Amino acid sequence: MDPLIIEESIKTPSITFNPNTGVLEIKGKSIPENSLEFYKPIFEWLEVYSKTPAANTEVHVRLDYFNTSSSKCLLDIFRRLEPANSGGASSVKVHWFYESDDEDMMEAGDDYQALVKLPFTLIKV
Repeated sequence: MDPLIIEESIKTPSITFNPNTGVLEIKGKSIPENSLEFYKPIFEWLEVYSKTPAANTEVHVRLDYFNTSSSKCLLDIFRRLEPANSGGASSVKVHWFYESDDEDMMEAGDDYQALVKLPFTLIKV
């Protein structure tokens, strides 16, 4: 399986997912015109990856800002990883990075942590 690489734009984050290391990184701003269209390749990639995931999967979220429709897509990403974690196929961990003065982003990470069955680490930078 080839790595998934989507370049960052003014309105979309960079996405890198290496299936060999199991590291998915989402970085930048996520305010696409059509969030479902932007995140669709990630959802499709995760479906294939979830069949034979790495022993450890880490999701690094380093977003400066995201809109409401992106919020739903992020939740969908986390939910697509839950079965691999709960089924023992992969140990999935989410690392949610936020700026020390960005309470909204910290609270967003906290909200996701309450909504999904994945271990979250909130990391102040």
